[in-house]
Amino acid sequence: MQRLKNYSLLHDNTFGIDQRCEEYIVYSNATEAADVARELHAGDKPFLLLGGGSNLLLTKDFQGRVVTPEKRFDISVILQQGSNEPALRCWAGTTFDDVVDYAVRHGYHGLENLSLIPGECGASAVQNIGAYGAEIKDVITTIEAVEIATGRVVTIHAQDCGYAYRESRFKHEWKNRYLITYVTYQLSRKFHPELDYGNVRKQLEENGISEASLTGQQLRDTIIGIRQAKLPDPAITGNAGSFFMNPIVDEATFKRLKAEHPDLRYFEVKADKANIPHESSDHALYYKIPAGWMIDKCGWKGKQLGRAGVHDKQALILVNKGGATGQEIVDLMQAIQKDVKKNFGLEIRPEVNII
Repeated sequence: MQRLKNYSLLHDNTFGIDQRCEEYIVYSNATEAADVARELHAGDKPFLLLGGGSNLLLTKDFQGRVVTPEKRFDISVILQQGSNEPALRCWAGTTFDDVVDYAVRHGYHGLENLSLIPGECGASAVQNIGAYGAEIKDVITTIEAVEIATGRVVTIHAQDCGYAYRESRFKHEWKNRYLITYVTYQLSRKFHPELDYGNVRKQLEENGISEASLTGQQLRDTIIGIRQAKLPDPAITGNAGSFFMNPIVDEATFKRLKAEHPDLRYFEVKADKANIPHESSDHALYYKIPAGWMIDKCGWKGKQLGRAGVHDKQALILVNKGGATGQEIVDLMQAIQKDVKKNFGLEIRPEVNII
């Protein structure tokens, strides 16, 4: 276990915000996690559970403990009983894209569309990360964790996590309840590519790749190419990827928006994919409206407010233009939210955890 006092979090958040915490604690296995859990439960100081910091915006120093899993590559292949299909059991501090790369190179399919998403495996289960028509909830089977209140090692099944679009119980009623140690992803040796989200199919055609001949590596490379063409590298320009969630609206709201904005961009979403209350019909259609498109239509793309700005190639991403404080990013966020509400009548919520 590693413990550091008065620790700078500059390199632990991809926005590149220089804030400090009173103590920084790194656990490297379930036994250490249990020791940390008992200490957190017995103490009266606040604590923050941190992965790679790719979904975090710090607005001030954290007056408490920051707890994180050790950063290391740790993957085990499990062949499910009665099946030759592979599952990957991954340490919480393993970089998620390293898992995608490993899976693709070994012919294990199901993660290709999630290529180049920043962060670690533990956070993937908390955030229900997703991109290009895929969500991690569709391949997670179990999450191993230590319960902070008791120090017990528990196994949590994906169906109990309340997964929905960028949502899980870990972000709400289970917040600060568990220290995640391992996440298991069920993959397949059969390749069933998802190509109908965004411009994936168009990019494949431009690259001269047919669906019939497509390989997992080609799909991964294509997704990486798309992302790199429009997303800033956090190592160069501080950002947390997609800052806002895309709002999902019902048919009545969609019809209003379509009438007011004939060029409206949207994706149809079934109720079971849309974080819709259970009493709603699973067969009803809902509509996901791209927040980046609305922000662009409001004139914010490429604009700057102080030292915070909107990326010039993807309006969904807020960036640190150099030396920005967390509060400057928040001020920009609120200005954008106000304009989207005024022009579209929709609330756009941050995907990023603001501390």
